[in-house]
Amino acid sequence: MSRVRQLWTALAGTLVAVLLLSGCGTQSADGGGTGGGTQAQAPLAKVHLEPGGGSDVNPAAPVKVSVEGGKLDDVALTNGDGKEVEGDLADDGLSWTAGEQLGYGKTYTWSGEATGTDGKSVPVQGSFTTISPAKQVRATVNPTDHSEVGVAMPISVKFDDPVTDKAAAERALKVRTSVPVEGAWAWLSDTQVDWRPKEYWPAGTEVEVDADLYGVHYGEGEYGRSDLTTEFTIGRSQVVKADASTHQMVVERDGKQVASYAASYGKDHDPELNTPNGTYIVMQKNPVEIMDNPRYGYTDVEKKWAVRMSNHGEFIHENEENRANLGKVNTSHGCINLSEADAKSYFDTALVGDPIEVTGAVASMEPRYDVFDWMLDWDQWTQKSAL
Repeated sequence: MSRVRQLWTALAGTLVAVLLLSGCGTQSADGGGTGGGTQAQAPLAKVHLEPGGGSDVNPAAPVKVSVEGGKLDDVALTNGDGKEVEGDLADDGLSWTAGEQLGYGKTYTWSGEATGTDGKSVPVQGSFTTISPAKQVRATVNPTDHSEVGVAMPISVKFDDPVTDKAAAERALKVRTSVPVEGAWAWLSDTQVDWRPKEYWPAGTEVEVDADLYGVHYGEGEYGRSDLTTEFTIGRSQVVKADASTHQMVVERDGKQVASYAASYGKDHDPELNTPNGTYIVMQKNPVEIMDNPRYGYTDVEKKWAVRMSNHGEFIHENEENRANLGKVNTSHGCINLSEADAKSYFDTALVGDPIEVTGAVASMEPRYDVFDWMLDWDQWTQKSAL
């Protein structure tokens, strides 16, 4: 063999060896050629966090984890003190939901793991920080739980500080009734919003109120301190018809007259001393009330069976000292005077929230003394809503 032929034979052998070696490197895990080695597949499972991050998260926002293309194995949400937030992993493993409210001004960290349908693990990880309010504002709601109240009783939510964003606060308030009742919220001041029906409540109505105020921004960095709820019942319908010109006080129950008491109202000739026209409600009941009015020469006067109907100073109460004028002449300083027996008879039947409709006086009550909800007509009332 010539030297040239020997060189070509050797070169051909070398090329075959190189090609064989190259053919072994292109085999992928599934037997297909990749041309460049095996490439790792991305895990199929995708984890979604709410909240996923941030430094001004509202603690009342939804707190949950969900997964696509797999299932959650375990999830934990831990605050800065290492305490885990209570939560529930769904039976299907597709979601986890927090079972308690988060706190203001705290940092929370997600941890856990999910497994995709491809068998690969994906971490649950991340962190976020909740807002730190300039102030947490406390609120209260009335009527209180399990109360039985009269058919004119408003629902009242009062705040410790003035509310700037009234619309935000009002949107957080919900009223549910056992029968359809038309009603509306009205802001009576910067710190009080009331709900009342358009007409008196139907007797026997069951009422539930949810005030989801935690996390609500009232403006100027102030937030709701906590949620509020109450459940109460409307009692029988009892209305006092107090016509000062008749010198009688009539009580109607469920649409029928059940009593008529001889009464003495405020002095007719003096607008400062008469019992002003308007629709009041029973605010409070006291077996004995201490009456004071130094301007008219009396202090520490005890009167029995006193039913407060206004913070302006009007009551229904006994006044035996004025017995001679009961049913005949109006001589009080604005209260409705009854005999002791009649005052107790009425006292025993009255519920907080019962309406007292005063007519026949020379002046009307200004709508500024609690409780003045029914001193406003429906158009005036609805105009006081922030929504």
